[in-house]
Amino acid sequence: MASAPSQQDISEVRQQGWPWWPLLPLYPYGQRATLIRERIPGKIWTFEQLHGVWYVAVPIRMTVVKVAEGLMLYAPVAPTPEVVGALRSLEEQHGPICTIVLPTASGLEHKVPVPAMARAFPTATVWLSDCQWSFPLRLPSSWLGFPLGRTKVLGRDGYPHPEQLKWVALGPLDLGLGHFLEVACLDQATGSLLVTDALVSFTDTPPEVFSLDPTPLLFHARERGSEPLLDTAEQRIKGWKRILLFANFFRPASVHVPEWGSIRQDLWSPGNRQARAHFGLYPFRWSEDWDEQANHLMTRCDGNTVFTLAPVLERLVLVRAREQFVAWLNKLADLDGVKQLIGAHYDGPQSIQSKNLATYAVAVENQNWAPSEGSWQTLAAIDQTLLKWKLVPEGERIRE
Repeated sequence: MASAPSQQDISEVRQQGWPWWPLLPLYPYGQRATLIRERIPGKIWTFEQLHGVWYVAVPIRMTVVKVAEGLMLYAPVAPTPEVVGALRSLEEQHGPICTIVLPTASGLEHKVPVPAMARAFPTATVWLSDCQWSFPLRLPSSWLGFPLGRTKVLGRDGYPHPEQLKWVALGPLDLGLGHFLEVACLDQATGSLLVTDALVSFTDTPPEVFSLDPTPLLFHARERGSEPLLDTAEQRIKGWKRILLFANFFRPASVHVPEWGSIRQDLWSPGNRQARAHFGLYPFRWSEDWDEQANHLMTRCDGNTVFTLAPVLERLVLVRAREQFVAWLNKLADLDGVKQLIGAHYDGPQSIQSKNLATYAVAVENQNWAPSEGSWQTLAAIDQTLLKWKLVPEGERIRE
């Protein structure tokens, strides 16, 4: 018989509870462990959680910035009791949470936590990127949980803390169902460039947040569902590289789904008769060259950039907006004093300089943009289906 949970276990569950997970039912659902790190003493902190679909989990990151009036939250994560408690401790030392920023119009994983975070800090001003949208019904912002009377729109109502922070918008780009808009922010006090989805960085080393929950890595490191979840450094790296392929391409060329009979043989195999292992269900088979394809993906972050545009955004979101993306990169490159990049996903922070952004802008102009071959085929098929059903415009339209 399993032993009863200890008081420490019960307390941990309560501290990591996230009751609003059904609004966006992503792993790890109602339990969100958080990795909290002070990145620049007294000035920059990050709060990292995991989120994903079927163990294809990647980090999601909130950045806390010290400003003159107190603290600003950029791209909030789920405000569990653990997160709110840590923020209360920061308030005691550095002043109140005065600003909450939602820097994207379309990222649901960033949008869903904002109303709860705003309720936790009722004196903070909430700043939203413009062109917020909902589907299938277009609802006003207040109906989506953003508080009346203290919600402002980035750009339309100015920008928060302009004496310290520089803001640069990518978009709005018309996607048909809604708009893509992301607003980057440079903290001039530390040289920290904050972005949401448009720039990411990854290596073959699993991000530190997986130390709180390595299950996704171990799950995808296997060849069949009958294999147990073995926790070794090699398995963690293997699982992470496969997660990168899934997260960036949905269905990479190096994986296929076998016949049901082969999958069924692994169900309820010894050692896997538990929900954590999905009872032996693992409907994927990897080809011998999968590692080579993963390494090729990571070369996008090699050399003079250390960051890239995620393939899924390149092929599905910015597929017809290369010029706008390059223009945004050049605007970021013109900012003085860039020292590090902190994205809302994958690895971070990364040490960079303005010249890295300029170099990447040139590379984007000259690269084979949004291809349709190899691992890109599934993304290309989705794009063509959206075009066929006229759900997205044939050319990105910029809203004046």
